[in-house]
Amino acid sequence: MSKKNVLIVDDEQGIRDTLAGIFEDEGYSISTSSTGEECLNHLGEQTPDLILLDIWLPGIDGIEALTKIKEMNSSIPVIMISGHGNIELAIKSTRLGAYDFLEKPLSLEKVLLVANRALQQKALEQENMELRTSLSKKWQMIGSSPAMQRINSQIKLAAASSSRVLILGESGTGKELVARLLHEGSDRKKEPFIEVNCAAIPQELIESELFGHEKGSFTGATDRKTGKFELADRGTLFLDEIGDMTLQTQAKVLRIIETQEFQRVGGSKNIKVDTRIIAATNKDLAFEAKNGRFREDLYFRLNVIPINLPPLRERKQDIPDLVNYFVERFYADNGMKPKNFSSEAIKILADHSWPGNIRELRNAVERLLIMSPASIIGADDVEALGSRSVKTYGDEYGVFSYSMLKDAKEAFEKEFIKRKLSENAWNVSKTSDAIGLERSNLHKKIKAYDIIEPNT
Repeated sequence: MSKKNVLIVDDEQGIRDTLAGIFEDEGYSISTSSTGEECLNHLGEQTPDLILLDIWLPGIDGIEALTKIKEMNSSIPVIMISGHGNIELAIKSTRLGAYDFLEKPLSLEKVLLVANRALQQKALEQENMELRTSLSKKWQMIGSSPAMQRINSQIKLAAASSSRVLILGESGTGKELVARLLHEGSDRKKEPFIEVNCAAIPQELIESELFGHEKGSFTGATDRKTGKFELADRGTLFLDEIGDMTLQTQAKVLRIIETQEFQRVGGSKNIKVDTRIIAATNKDLAFEAKNGRFREDLYFRLNVIPINLPPLRERKQDIPDLVNYFVERFYADNGMKPKNFSSEAIKILADHSWPGNIRELRNAVERLLIMSPASIIGADDVEALGSRSVKTYGDEYGVFSYSMLKDAKEAFEKEFIKRKLSENAWNVSKTSDAIGLERSNLHKKIKAYDIIEPNT
């Protein structure tokens, strides 16, 4: 690993030499300048990791040099040093972006301590930037079909506001992805993105999840709990599967939308929040409202900006791009040796109707990447790992092709046992423990279904 470079800018030769010596002893590489002009010229040729900058310099002083440094590269931490330090200079340099301000005579231990902290903060900021870049690559809409161009345009326009958005679409079409893109594209992107799956939380607990509760407000409430609305203050609250929310809870959500205030369960104090609400559902809320299963007034409040996501079967031209994206993400996340799909394999995938939409396609791609031994996944691999489900029937094991329940159950059971045996290296004892089936019974089923370990 290359050494961190420290640029020391001071008009006194003795100070430059002293500082250079202690940093070299600590394993840093050193560059020095005696004027502000030399410092700026140096930045035009090389980017240091840290700058120690004297305020009182001939020509361009340290304050002016600091301003120009931040214009050239705002990420470089700058520590100001001065023999005539005062509070006004310290405040001014900090406002201009200096990391810290040190007075002469310098404590060499403190110089090293502050320098190390500055470099650690820079490393953390760089790590956060890389993480955000990685997440931005993860959260992106894939595809160039007219439908996706329309969706991307809607996301870009809607993200710029704080208006409520209602995302509609079948399961697996990417509603959560759209919600995250709306958040990342908004002025709230540095604030929390909080997600609540309204269908996954028991109805007796959902109000506590959303609004929080006070200690002792109900049995089991041993401590105060902060709710999702409060956690999402200044950020975004994503209410997924909102069509499954009870009418009673809907009424309280409606009140929060209207007043931006709520009370914790068991509390009496109004809590004010600034939370953007994005909701999503695979239900037809207009129909649900008409039939009394969803509050019509809440529907109208949520439906300020509707975004309708098309099912994958209506944008099949995007499937090759999606496959390539899932392959890249899989290897980026798992670090396995890359594999590719042949054009014939992708054609089979593109011809499928994908009732489970993007989620089903992603699972199929990952399954093929894991279970196919060859470096190039061909048509035979796709057909071998559930060809009926991919080509014809729209379910993982092709069970909907059977007219009798008994036959469908047997088809599923056979494929299930084969997969679990494969996951456990064809060890019958481990597999029986994993699936909760007696070893003797598993042996009988293996024999009955004529299941044979590959290459044996």
